[in-house]
Amino acid sequence: MSKNAQGTESPTLDEIKRWPATVAPRKAGAALGISRSYTYELIKGGKFPARLIRVGGKTRVVTASILNLLGGEEGSAA
Repeated sequence: MSKNAQGTESPTLDEIKRWPATVAPRKAGAALGISRSYTYELIKGGKFPARLIRVGGKTRVVTASILNLLGGEEGSAA
């Protein structure tokens, strides 16, 4: 993990590549360098930049779409 501009820890691309297929919004937000509250605000407004899925009433973020946004993987995941 590395520190972002706000002084909080953000995962590296290599770490994200080892994540499971989906992750919690909080973890995805950290990868994008945004706060937990802003992450949920974007999700609520339908503007979160990565692909979301709903599983059993919970929101999950597709890891491949995070990698695609960050340029860490070829091809479209969205």
